[in-house]
Amino acid sequence: MTAAPRRRGLAALVACALAVAGVVLGAAPASAANDVLDARTRLYVDPQSTTAQAARTLRGQARQDARLLSRVPSGSWFTGGTPDEVRRDVSRLVRRTGRQVPVLVAYNVPFRDCALYSAGGAASLDEYRAWIEGFAAGIGDRQAVVVLEPDGLGVIPWYTTLDGVQESCRPAELDPQTAVDERFAALNHAVDVLAALPRTVVYLDGTGSSWLPAGESADRLLKAGVQRADGFFLNVSNYERTENVVHYGTWVSGCIAYVTQVAPGDFASCGHQYWSGGPANDWNGVQLSNQGVWSDDAADPLLNTAGITSRYAMILGDVEPSTHFVVDTSRNGQGAWAAPAGVYTDAETWCNPSGRGLGVRPTTRTGNDLVDAYLWIKVPGESDGQCLRGTAGPEDPERGMVAPQAGGWFVEQARELIALADPPLGRR
Repeated sequence: MTAAPRRRGLAALVACALAVAGVVLGAAPASAANDVLDARTRLYVDPQSTTAQAARTLRGQARQDARLLSRVPSGSWFTGGTPDEVRRDVSRLVRRTGRQVPVLVAYNVPFRDCALYSAGGAASLDEYRAWIEGFAAGIGDRQAVVVLEPDGLGVIPWYTTLDGVQESCRPAELDPQTAVDERFAALNHAVDVLAALPRTVVYLDGTGSSWLPAGESADRLLKAGVQRADGFFLNVSNYERTENVVHYGTWVSGCIAYVTQVAPGDFASCGHQYWSGGPANDWNGVQLSNQGVWSDDAADPLLNTAGITSRYAMILGDVEPSTHFVVDTSRNGQGAWAAPAGVYTDAETWCNPSGRGLGVRPTTRTGNDLVDAYLWIKVPGESDGQCLRGTAGPEDPERGMVAPQAGGWFVEQARELIALADPPLGRR
């Protein structure tokens, strides 16, 4: 269901790459290339959300914070149960949405999160297929946005990258000869089941701007069936600058267009965040830093994307990227955390970092033709896990406390996110 390829010149390609968060090129707001997400879409605010439930158990400032956050549309996560149970739970939610559109997160793929903080998932490929069919049956003919398996393509058991590096997720319980094929089989089946629904849009895991190189992400997305989906999602549960994530998504989309329409399989030519070389900077590239906002005219080479933008313009010619994406902006307000140098053996910069803030509010009026929506997929205020940062624990040494388990309500972090929100909560 990806939009049909169109043609355009170099100037238009560069303009698309520059249309980052908050920058509208033209008078009319951009909107999605589907009939579920467009500029008129009202995203669903669930009065029975986990945030609303947390508010009922709290007192004082903590309760006020949770109630404030509960008024903003966020993702509804489905993480287990039998096929009948998930069908019932999804159906109950979508039946009460009226004309608003819910964001549903399917998070039950076998061996999710490689048995780390969010361990769990279906016990087998067959069990997952039945579960996702129950999930889809619960939606039926109602409108829904489905975020399909966060980390599902970023963390694949026994996976070897395009560069020949075997990744660190190597569970002894899984057969190295079949684990990768089973992950892609699970996701492809889910895409086909969900894409068959009349008013559902589905997005696959494109990881994020401080994770996989753009070409690596594009390769995995294609293997998972992104061309039959509505696109991909980025930055779930992370804290990166929205502008940077949009740049990254534009490169991933450009790489998909290049390897499918110009030079099949040539992922090595796709520019990425770990080397910024290209015609615009005479191929003098560096690894981009996430400690600032990327742009084509940044004075700091560590933030300047002109080389990558010009590289895609060169390899694509008049072929236009057409694979759309959505961005989780829930905790992007202050950007990524820079861990103190040399303190932790594993800083876990993604895990409950301090001093972060809420990001851009959920909207389908993004000002960028490739960006279908900014969403709050990760529920702000819910913990990323009991972060140890390479220590024996049990406390998070950065916070001096034991954090709630993944998904538990984190009073202290909710307060920080609201206090440091950018834009401030309550404003658009």
